[in-house]
Amino acid sequence: MNQPEMMRGPTGGQVSDASRQQALSDFMNPQHPLANVVGFGHGVKWTGGEPTGEEAVLVFVTQKVPESVLSEQDVVPREMDDGTPTDVVAVGHVAAQRTTAPGGGTEEQSAFGPDGSTVMRSRPLLEELTQELGRLRTTAEPQRLTRRMRPCPAGFSVGSVRITAGTLGSVVYDLLPGAQINPPEPGIGVPATYYILSNNHVLADSNRAPLGTPVVQPGPADGGLDPADRIGTLSRFVAIQFAPQVALGQHNNIVDAALAKVEFHDATRQQYFNGPPRAWRRKAQVAVGDRVKKVGRTTNLTIGRIMSTDATIDVSYGTAGTARFKDQIITTNMSAGGDSGSLITSLDNVAVGLLFAGSQQVTIANHIENVRALLRVEIAEQLA
Repeated sequence: MNQPEMMRGPTGGQVSDASRQQALSDFMNPQHPLANVVGFGHGVKWTGGEPTGEEAVLVFVTQKVPESVLSEQDVVPREMDDGTPTDVVAVGHVAAQRTTAPGGGTEEQSAFGPDGSTVMRSRPLLEELTQELGRLRTTAEPQRLTRRMRPCPAGFSVGSVRITAGTLGSVVYDLLPGAQINPPEPGIGVPATYYILSNNHVLADSNRAPLGTPVVQPGPADGGLDPADRIGTLSRFVAIQFAPQVALGQHNNIVDAALAKVEFHDATRQQYFNGPPRAWRRKAQVAVGDRVKKVGRTTNLTIGRIMSTDATIDVSYGTAGTARFKDQIITTNMSAGGDSGSLITSLDNVAVGLLFAGSQQVTIANHIENVRALLRVEIAEQLA
């Protein structure tokens, strides 16, 4: 007998697909989207920074506003039609997180308003704030991983010669074995080709770089020059669908991922400060509340907690457009501009996701299972 389509809930249970379809139709319909809504995902309600265990559909908004100032059609319902409660979560302005200003953060930075909302700052005020922050800096400020390294560990600055800088996520190799031992044995052999793994928007300039484009380490924003600092060349990437070229409702984006071919001696699977990934985790085993970590170019080592494992969310890519991604991991904030491409792992170094976007409130990552399958590469020999 056929069973209704189900998906794994964030707490290990099962929830029907009906609420997902309702959320797409009611909250993110391109013809009449709810004001401020940029995504949704199954998760649990949080109180005091801790997951409560109460299942909920998380509705992600740029900022929370009182219901009294919203039109009736823009108010998120208290629960879905199947009875699952909703929880509105402010995530700010979500964007791909490569560095957009040479040597630093982004051209525009955001700050928090008195109500917790995100407020965009103008350039003159930014300069004033930067000067003030310079006087207040302490030794606890994150040290950027921007210098040239050979062999280069994961976590350091890297980028196509066409962009500024992102992060080298890991060294991977072809999923299918290359030279086989004699006699042949399935799954045993010498990998034919090695690659550095990062994002499409870091290595392939959001679909715009032709295959073979040089990749330098450190990235151009951190002084990397071609050919002196070339570490690899763009080998393959998963294309991203953008609006307005393709309507948001027709997007099928799952990963922002790309590979650059690298010589074996020029990069290492070692994550700087963390060690190599010892295994990778299927998305069905990634759960809300899990503690995860990453090492990235801008904020180096950070630790966060997973809020949703199956989110659908709209991400800004600046001039390239906006892309809607589904089946994404959303964590508490653990990144900044320039951290795109970082490998997210469990605290015991099991690969979980590939970081590609975020805001001052959240970080967004692709499931490593999806990255591995779509790029046809291996990141670790064991499955956790």
